[in-house]
Parts: sequence; C-alpha cells; structure tokens
Amino acid sequence: MTPLVDVSEHAQPLSARLLSPALPAVAVFLAYVPTIISLAKGPWQTEQEGHGPLIIAASLWLVWHERSMLRRVRIAPAPFLGWLALLSGLILLVLSRIQDVLTTEALSMIPVAIGIVLLLAGWPALRALAFPIGLLLFAVPAPDWMIDGLTVPLKVFISDAVTQLLYTLGYPVAQNGVMIMIGSYQLLVKDACSGLNSIFALSAIGLFYVYTFRRNSKLRAALLLAGIIPITILANFLRVLGLVLTAYYGGVGLVDGILHDVTGIALFAVALVLLFLLDGILALGEKMGRIWRPEFPAAKAR
Repeated sequence: MTPLVDVSEHAQPLSARLLSPALPAVAVFLAYVPTIISLAKGPWQTEQEGHGPLIIAASLWLVWHERSMLRRVRIAPAPFLGWLALLSGLILLVLSRIQDVLTTEALSMIPVAIGIVLLLAGWPALRALAFPIGLLLFAVPAPDWMIDGLTVPLKVFISDAVTQLLYTLGYPVAQNGVMIMIGSYQLLVKDACSGLNSIFALSAIGLFYVYTFRRNSKLRAALLLAGIIPITILANFLRVLGLVLTAYYGGVGLVDGILHDVTGIALFAVALVLLFLLDGILALGEKMGRIWRPEFPAAKAR
C-alpha cells in the first residue's frame, strides 16, 4: 500500500495553522481601538508619556524581527490558561472602561495578548514573545500615585545637587525645597525637570537595545541596564544646571517657553549619547580583558 502523506496540522506552515484562529484575535484588537484613541488624545500628547507609540512600534518590530524563530516554534496550545488570561484581561478592560481608568484599561492589553498567544500557539510561542509583550508595559500610562511618589524626591535631589555645585563655584544661590534662588531670580524646578519621564523612556529604549544587540553578553547587558537611572539623573542635572545659569546670565524670560522644551529634547539626546558611551566603554573593557587575560601553559604529561 502507498503510505499516506502526513498532512496533520503540525506539518502545515505556521501561518496556515494560525489563520483561522487569528480571526478572534483581530476582533479583540478592534476592541482596543477606543483605548488607543484615548491614549492618543491624552497621555501620549504629554512629555511624560509621549514615548508610548514608539514602544508599541518597537514591540511590533521585535515580533517581525523574530519571525524566523517563530516559524520554528512548536505549536502546543494551552486552552485553559489561555482562556483564563484572555477573559481576565477582557474583564479588566470592561471594568476599567466603565470606571474611566485609562491606566488599567491600557494594562489589560498585556493579559489579553498573553491569552491570545497561549490559545493560538502555547507556551513555546509565549516564551519567544515574552519580551515584546513585556515591553508593552512601558506604553501603559503610569498611575498618578506613582508619579507623585517618585517626582518630588527626584526634584529635591536635583535641586540640592545644582544648588550645592553653584554655591561651591561662588554663585549667589540659595534653595528652598524645589525653588532655586539665584541672583535676583527665583526658579521653580517643575515636574518635567525631575527626570521621571526620561527614566521611563530611556529604560524602555535601554531594554530594547540590550535585548536586540547585547543579550548574548550577560554582564555587559546588566551593567547597561544598571546605568540607565544614573545616566538619566545626570542628564536632568545638566538640564536644570543649564536653565539656572541661563536665567542668571540672560534673565528668567529666556528659561520659559521654547528653551525649556528644547532642553527637554536635548536632555534625552544627551542621555542616549551617555548610554551608548557607556556601552562603548564596556566594549573596550571586554576587549582589554581578552588582551590582558593571562594564559597559563598546559601542564606537561608525565
């Protein structure tokens, strides 16, 4: 007898196996169109959360970038946990939309995405997509209690550091909380100058960079991630220092308006340059370590 050709679902291409079940996933995606519109009209227009669309684009690009690996993934759907995650996310979506809580409404995308992947492909695919899905957390607007709890200490710290440096250099400067008095001018360190928005955005970019280009070097990746917060604080320190000196020499009118916004963009550029500079220093350290690594002669056989 002629042997039958195996045409089971596991022998079919991944795209063919997922085409039919993917239709409900498209329907679920359409349910988030109002959420995306609300984010675009609200948080994504602010300096603090403006990186949200870039995070979603980066996450989608990572999925596309890993497409060759996804084609080799063994399809083993996990229906129970998949439905559990999907329904939990949808319930959170409905409750958040009813209560008009945009943060948890956007957060519900994470369990929904996890549920869809488990239903369509199972745990092997979820492990392959874990980072792109996790990166979406940076697209979720931070709750107000978190912003308030982190912004004030950062503003006070940067105000202290700037005042101490200028006082050491001989400038007529004093400080009261987040108010810096220099010469005849008073400057209030605003929330945008705390660096919290830069920490969120730079953390997302740093994770993306490390995962895409440096994940094979564990130590180097860990040191890069550890350097993100200090680099961001340093960049914001330089921003506030520059604004205070601008007010002292050119008047407080120069600080308000477009200059403040330009320094915000420049701050992020400086932080990125410092991150890449740190990566270059770590690369040089790895190279020097290989050059100067002692080599011991092999023991002679007796």
